[in-house]
Amino acid sequence: MQLLDGKFASEKIKNEIATEAASFLAQSGRKPHLVAILVGNDGGSETYVASKMKNCEKVGFKSSLFRYDNTVTEAELLAKIEEINADADVDGLIVQLPLPKHIDPEKVTEKIDYRKDVDGFHPVNLGRMMRNLPCFIPATPYGILLMLQAYNIDTTGKHCVVVGRSNIVGSPMSILMARNANPGNCTVSLTHSKTKNLKEMVLQGDIVVAAIGRKNFVTADMIKPGAIIIDVGINRETSTETKSGFKLYGDVDFENVAPKSSWITPVPGGVGLMTIVGLLKNTLASAKGEIYS
Repeated sequence: MQLLDGKFASEKIKNEIATEAASFLAQSGRKPHLVAILVGNDGGSETYVASKMKNCEKVGFKSSLFRYDNTVTEAELLAKIEEINADADVDGLIVQLPLPKHIDPEKVTEKIDYRKDVDGFHPVNLGRMMRNLPCFIPATPYGILLMLQAYNIDTTGKHCVVVGRSNIVGSPMSILMARNANPGNCTVSLTHSKTKNLKEMVLQGDIVVAAIGRKNFVTADMIKPGAIIIDVGINRETSTETKSGFKLYGDVDFENVAPKSSWITPVPGGVGLMTIVGLLKNTLASAKGEIYS
Protein backbone atom coordinates (compact mmCIF):
# COMPACT_ATOMS: atom_id res chain seq x y z
CA MET A 1 0.00 0.00 0.00
CA GLN A 2 1.20 3.48 -0.89
CA LEU A 3 -0.32 6.78 0.17
CA LEU A 4 -1.69 9.25 -2.33
CA ASP A 5 -0.36 12.12 -0.25
CA GLY A 6 -2.34 15.29 -0.85
CA LYS A 7 0.29 17.42 0.83
CA PHE A 8 3.05 16.24 -1.51
CA ALA A 9 0.94 16.57 -4.66
CA SER A 10 -0.65 19.90 -3.72
CA GLU A 11 2.65 21.55 -2.79
CA LYS A 12 4.21 20.44 -6.07
CA ILE A 13 1.32 21.89 -8.09
CA LYS A 14 1.07 25.07 -6.00
CA ASN A 15 4.72 25.79 -6.75
CA GLU A 16 3.89 25.54 -10.46
CA ILE A 17 0.85 27.81 -9.99
CA ALA A 18 2.96 30.38 -8.14
CA THR A 19 5.44 30.50 -11.02
CA GLU A 20 2.63 31.02 -13.53
CA ALA A 21 0.96 33.65 -11.33
CA ALA A 22 4.22 35.60 -11.08
CA SER A 23 4.56 35.52 -14.86
CA PHE A 24 0.95 36.68 -15.23
CA LEU A 25 1.60 39.57 -12.84
CA ALA A 26 4.69 40.62 -14.79
CA GLN A 27 2.77 40.57 -18.08
CA SER A 28 -0.57 42.04 -16.98
CA GLY A 29 0.33 44.17 -13.98
CA ARG A 30 -2.21 42.46 -11.73
CA LYS A 31 -2.65 39.29 -9.71
CA PRO A 32 -5.31 36.63 -10.28
CA HIS A 33 -8.17 37.57 -7.96
CA LEU A 34 -10.45 35.14 -6.10
CA VAL A 35 -13.47 36.38 -4.15
CA ALA A 36 -15.25 34.25 -1.53
CA ILE A 37 -18.61 34.86 0.15
CA LEU A 38 -19.20 33.28 3.55
CA VAL A 39 -22.62 33.27 5.19
CA GLY A 40 -22.97 32.42 8.89
CA ASN A 41 -20.39 30.92 11.22
CA ASP A 42 -20.36 27.21 10.43
CA GLY A 43 -17.11 25.83 11.82
CA GLY A 44 -16.28 23.71 8.79
CA SER A 45 -17.01 26.54 6.37
CA GLU A 46 -14.85 28.93 8.39
CA THR A 47 -11.94 26.48 8.19
CA TYR A 48 -12.33 25.81 4.46
CA VAL A 49 -12.58 29.49 3.51
CA ALA A 50 -9.62 30.46 5.70
CA SER A 51 -7.54 27.76 3.99
CA LYS A 52 -8.56 28.99 0.54
CA MET A 53 -7.60 32.57 1.38
CA LYS A 54 -4.27 31.46 2.87
CA ASN A 55 -3.43 29.41 -0.20
CA CYS A 56 -4.26 32.33 -2.49
CA GLU A 57 -1.66 34.40 -0.68
CA LYS A 58 0.86 31.56 -0.87
CA VAL A 59 0.68 31.31 -4.68
CA GLY A 60 0.61 35.07 -5.28
CA PHE A 61 -3.13 35.59 -5.85
CA LYS A 62 -5.23 38.46 -4.56
CA SER A 63 -8.15 37.29 -2.43
CA SER A 64 -11.20 39.02 -0.96
CA LEU A 65 -13.71 37.72 1.57
CA PHE A 66 -17.23 39.06 2.08
CA ARG A 67 -18.93 37.86 5.26
CA TYR A 68 -22.63 37.90 6.12
CA ASP A 69 -24.52 36.65 9.13
CA ASN A 70 -27.35 34.13 8.87
CA THR A 71 -29.97 36.88 8.64
CA VAL A 72 -28.84 38.09 5.21
CA THR A 73 -31.70 37.90 2.73
CA GLU A 74 -31.54 35.96 -0.49
CA ALA A 75 -32.08 39.18 -2.43
CA GLU A 76 -29.13 40.88 -0.68
CA LEU A 77 -26.86 37.95 -1.42
CA LEU A 78 -27.89 37.76 -5.08
CA ALA A 79 -27.34 41.51 -5.45
CA LYS A 80 -23.81 41.15 -4.08
CA ILE A 81 -23.09 38.36 -6.54
CA GLU A 82 -24.28 40.58 -9.41
CA GLU A 83 -21.95 43.33 -8.20
CA ILE A 84 -18.98 40.95 -8.13
CA ASN A 85 -19.92 39.52 -11.53
CA ALA A 86 -19.60 43.03 -12.97
CA ASP A 87 -16.18 43.70 -11.40
CA ALA A 88 -13.56 43.24 -14.13
CA ASP A 89 -10.82 42.83 -11.49
CA VAL A 90 -12.40 39.59 -10.19
CA ASP A 91 -11.45 36.33 -11.90
CA GLY A 92 -13.17 33.82 -9.66
CA LEU A 93 -16.15 33.86 -7.29
CA ILE A 94 -17.13 31.15 -4.82
CA VAL A 95 -20.01 31.09 -2.36
CA GLN A 96 -19.22 28.70 0.46
CA LEU A 97 -21.86 26.05 1.12
CA PRO A 98 -23.94 25.22 3.08
CA LEU A 99 -26.19 28.27 3.10
CA PRO A 100 -29.02 29.09 5.56
CA LYS A 101 -32.29 27.32 4.77
CA HIS A 102 -34.04 30.49 3.58
CA ILE A 103 -31.53 30.88 0.72
CA ASP A 104 -31.87 28.65 -2.35
CA PRO A 105 -28.38 27.34 -3.22
CA GLU A 106 -29.45 26.68 -6.83
CA LYS A 107 -30.43 30.32 -7.30
CA VAL A 108 -27.09 31.39 -5.86
CA THR A 109 -25.13 28.98 -8.08
CA GLU A 110 -26.95 30.09 -11.23
CA LYS A 111 -26.51 33.79 -10.37
CA ILE A 112 -22.71 33.47 -10.43
CA ASP A 113 -21.29 34.38 -13.85
CA TYR A 114 -20.28 31.01 -15.32
CA ARG A 115 -17.08 32.69 -16.57
CA LYS A 116 -16.12 33.28 -12.92
CA ASP A 117 -17.53 30.02 -11.56
CA VAL A 118 -14.19 28.55 -10.46
CA ASP A 119 -15.93 26.01 -8.22
CA GLY A 120 -17.34 24.52 -11.43
CA PHE A 121 -20.92 24.20 -10.15
CA HIS A 122 -22.78 26.36 -12.72
CA PRO A 123 -25.01 24.43 -15.16
CA VAL A 124 -23.09 25.93 -18.10
CA ASN A 125 -19.79 24.53 -16.84
CA LEU A 126 -21.32 21.17 -15.95
CA GLY A 127 -22.95 20.98 -19.39
CA ARG A 128 -19.73 21.88 -21.18
CA MET A 129 -17.88 19.28 -19.11
CA MET A 130 -20.45 16.69 -20.20
CA ARG A 131 -19.69 17.56 -23.83
CA ASN A 132 -15.92 17.58 -23.20
CA LEU A 133 -15.66 21.29 -24.03
CA PRO A 134 -13.37 23.80 -22.27
CA CYS A 135 -14.89 24.64 -18.88
CA PHE A 136 -14.19 25.01 -15.19
CA ILE A 137 -14.19 21.45 -13.84
CA PRO A 138 -15.69 21.09 -10.34
CA ALA A 139 -12.81 21.69 -7.95
CA THR A 140 -12.85 18.36 -6.09
CA PRO A 141 -12.99 16.08 -9.16
CA TYR A 142 -10.37 18.31 -10.79
CA GLY A 143 -8.15 17.93 -7.74
CA ILE A 144 -8.49 14.14 -7.91
CA LEU A 145 -7.42 14.14 -11.57
CA LEU A 146 -4.43 16.31 -10.68
CA MET A 147 -3.47 13.92 -7.88
CA LEU A 148 -3.60 10.90 -10.20
CA GLN A 149 -1.45 12.82 -12.68
CA ALA A 150 1.05 13.81 -9.99
CA TYR A 151 1.57 10.13 -9.12
CA ASN A 152 1.64 9.03 -12.78
CA ILE A 153 -1.18 6.55 -12.24
CA ASP A 154 -2.43 5.12 -15.53
CA THR A 155 -6.19 4.66 -15.34
CA THR A 156 -6.73 3.43 -18.91
CA GLY A 157 -8.90 0.32 -19.15
CA LYS A 158 -9.57 0.16 -15.42
CA HIS A 159 -13.02 -0.24 -13.89
CA CYS A 160 -13.78 2.82 -11.77
CA VAL A 161 -16.60 2.51 -9.27
CA VAL A 162 -17.89 5.82 -7.89
CA VAL A 163 -19.86 5.59 -4.64
CA GLY A 164 -22.12 8.63 -4.37
CA ARG A 165 -23.96 10.62 -7.05
CA SER A 166 -23.81 14.27 -5.94
CA ASN A 167 -23.64 17.04 -8.53
CA ILE A 168 -20.47 18.31 -6.85
CA VAL A 169 -18.37 15.13 -6.81
CA GLY A 170 -19.90 11.76 -7.72
CA SER A 171 -21.68 12.54 -10.98
CA PRO A 172 -18.94 14.73 -12.50
CA MET A 173 -16.28 12.24 -11.37
CA SER A 174 -18.05 9.47 -13.27
CA ILE A 175 -18.08 11.59 -16.44
CA LEU A 176 -14.43 12.61 -16.14
CA MET A 177 -13.16 9.08 -15.52
CA ALA A 178 -15.01 7.80 -18.61
CA ARG A 179 -13.74 10.44 -21.06
CA ASN A 180 -11.01 9.77 -23.61
CA ALA A 181 -8.07 11.08 -21.58
CA ASN A 182 -5.62 10.07 -18.89
CA PRO A 183 -6.74 10.17 -16.13
CA GLY A 184 -9.81 8.67 -17.74
CA ASN A 185 -10.52 5.94 -20.29
CA CYS A 186 -12.17 3.90 -17.55
CA THR A 187 -15.26 1.75 -17.58
CA VAL A 188 -17.34 3.54 -14.94
CA SER A 189 -20.06 2.37 -12.57
CA LEU A 190 -21.89 5.14 -10.68
CA THR A 191 -23.36 3.69 -7.49
CA HIS A 192 -25.16 5.13 -4.47
CA SER A 193 -27.01 4.21 -1.29
CA LYS A 194 -29.96 2.73 -3.22
CA THR A 195 -27.82 0.53 -5.49
CA LYS A 196 -28.76 -3.14 -5.22
CA ASN A 197 -25.82 -5.45 -4.44
CA LEU A 198 -23.65 -2.42 -3.69
CA LYS A 199 -20.94 -4.49 -2.04
CA GLU A 200 -20.61 -6.72 -5.11
CA MET A 201 -20.49 -3.67 -7.39
CA VAL A 202 -17.73 -1.95 -5.41
CA LEU A 203 -15.76 -5.22 -5.27
CA GLN A 204 -15.35 -4.96 -9.05
CA GLY A 205 -13.56 -1.62 -8.80
CA ASP A 206 -9.93 -1.29 -9.84
CA ILE A 207 -10.44 2.32 -8.73
CA VAL A 208 -12.97 3.19 -6.03
CA VAL A 209 -13.99 6.82 -5.48
CA ALA A 210 -15.92 7.10 -2.20
CA ALA A 211 -18.03 10.26 -2.05
CA ILE A 212 -21.18 9.28 -0.20
CA GLY A 213 -20.79 11.42 2.93
CA ARG A 214 -20.95 8.63 5.52
CA LYS A 215 -18.19 7.83 7.97
CA ASN A 216 -16.33 4.56 7.18
CA PHE A 217 -19.07 3.52 4.73
CA VAL A 218 -16.68 1.61 2.44
CA THR A 219 -15.33 -1.36 4.36
CA ALA A 220 -12.58 -3.89 3.66
CA ASP A 221 -15.00 -6.58 2.47
CA MET A 222 -16.07 -4.23 -0.36
CA ILE A 223 -12.53 -3.83 -1.76
CA LYS A 224 -10.63 -6.21 -4.00
CA PRO A 225 -6.88 -6.60 -3.44
CA GLY A 226 -4.78 -3.99 -5.20
CA ALA A 227 -7.56 -1.46 -5.74
CA ILE A 228 -6.84 2.29 -5.87
CA ILE A 229 -8.91 4.07 -3.23
CA ILE A 230 -9.89 7.75 -3.47
CA ASP A 231 -11.64 8.88 -0.27
CA VAL A 232 -13.53 12.14 -0.75
CA GLY A 233 -15.35 12.01 2.60
CA ILE A 234 -14.88 14.68 5.24
CA ASN A 235 -17.05 13.71 8.19
CA ARG A 236 -16.57 15.89 11.28
CA GLU A 237 -17.21 14.52 14.75
CA THR A 238 -16.60 16.12 18.12
CA SER A 239 -13.56 14.67 19.86
CA THR A 240 -11.63 15.14 23.08
CA GLU A 241 -8.52 13.73 21.38
CA THR A 242 -7.71 16.84 19.35
CA LYS A 243 -7.01 20.50 20.16
CA SER A 244 -9.65 21.64 17.68
CA GLY A 245 -12.36 19.66 19.47
CA PHE A 246 -13.30 17.65 16.41
CA LYS A 247 -11.89 14.82 14.33
CA LEU A 248 -12.21 14.11 10.61
CA TYR A 249 -13.16 10.74 9.20
CA GLY A 250 -13.37 9.63 5.59
CA ASP A 251 -16.02 7.60 3.80
CA VAL A 252 -13.55 4.70 3.80
CA ASP A 253 -12.58 2.56 6.79
CA PHE A 254 -8.92 3.48 6.26
CA GLU A 255 -7.40 1.23 8.92
CA ASN A 256 -8.86 -1.95 7.45
CA VAL A 257 -9.04 -0.98 3.76
CA ALA A 258 -5.48 0.36 3.43
CA PRO A 259 -3.72 -3.03 3.72
CA LYS A 260 -5.77 -4.35 0.77
CA SER A 261 -5.17 -1.38 -1.52
CA SER A 262 -2.32 -0.46 -3.85
CA TRP A 263 -2.88 3.29 -3.39
CA ILE A 264 -5.13 5.14 -0.95
CA THR A 265 -5.80 8.74 0.07
CA PRO A 266 -5.74 9.60 3.78
CA VAL A 267 -8.32 11.77 5.58
CA PRO A 268 -7.27 14.41 6.38
CA GLY A 269 -4.32 15.09 4.09
CA GLY A 270 -5.71 13.72 0.85
CA VAL A 271 -8.45 14.95 -1.48
CA GLY A 272 -9.29 18.03 0.62
CA LEU A 273 -5.89 19.57 -0.11
CA MET A 274 -6.30 18.79 -3.81
CA THR A 275 -9.71 20.50 -3.95
CA ILE A 276 -8.03 23.80 -3.13
CA VAL A 277 -5.47 23.17 -5.89
CA GLY A 278 -8.31 22.59 -8.36
CA LEU A 279 -9.84 25.89 -7.30
CA LEU A 280 -6.52 27.73 -7.73
CA LYS A 281 -5.94 26.18 -11.16
CA ASN A 282 -9.40 27.28 -12.28
CA THR A 283 -8.84 30.81 -10.98
CA LEU A 284 -5.51 31.11 -12.80
CA ALA A 285 -7.10 29.80 -16.01
CA SER A 286 -9.85 32.41 -15.63
CA ALA A 287 -7.36 35.23 -15.14
CA LYS A 288 -5.41 34.14 -18.23
CA GLY A 289 -8.56 33.78 -20.32
CA GLU A 290 -7.81 30.15 -21.10
CA ILE A 291 -11.40 28.92 -20.80
CA TYR A 292 -13.56 31.95 -21.66
CA SER A 293 -12.06 34.98 -23.36
